[in-house]
Amino acid sequence: MRKKVDIVLALDVLERDKALKVANEVKAYISHIKVNYPIVLSCGVKIIGELSKIKPVIADFKIADIPYTSSLIARIAFENGAKAVIVHGFAGRETVEAVLDVAREFDGEVYVVTELTSSEEFFREISDKIAKMAVELGCHGIIAPSTRPERVKALRRIVGDMKILCPGIGAQGGSLEVVRYATHIIVGRAIYNSENPKKSVEEICKKVSQLD
Repeated sequence: MRKKVDIVLALDVLERDKALKVANEVKAYISHIKVNYPIVLSCGVKIIGELSKIKPVIADFKIADIPYTSSLIARIAFENGAKAVIVHGFAGRETVEAVLDVAREFDGEVYVVTELTSSEEFFREISDKIAKMAVELGCHGIIAPSTRPERVKALRRIVGDMKILCPGIGAQGGSLEVVRYATHIIVGRAIYNSENPKKSVEEICKKVSQLD
């Protein structure tokens, strides 16, 4: 495993000022900022570019439409400054390929959701196949749940050296044990809802260093 596990800040806030404030406070401790629909729908797509001036942005749109529409979503994200996008693996090979084609134009990356932190048996039945597909297509990483470290370990065996980003640390009760298999952990509410975001991320970094 890698000796260093990076922290991705998930900024699911609705206010532009708060997003920029928190990102600037913790930028020394994080590798990326992940944005989802809430912040983009409330602040506008230009927020991606604003945040990308602080740290590289992952557009977590969990793209899962037909290939053409999916390629449009990816293009909007990359044109507005995203470094990477997240696509749902269950949408199928053609959709993932369409997103990859766009990503290559921008020297961007594509991360594929294998299963969600909240999912039960439905995703688990197909997540191994999704991980294999991500490898075959040349994607840059997968998303795997920190709430189930045993699944992350199993998926690591499938994807080899590929990046694994694990959401769910903090409010969702994910386990930091996944740092043994992951390259990135994604933390949101535990940081941005904290009275002292910088102190909170420092504490997470300390815990990670003890396990990594």
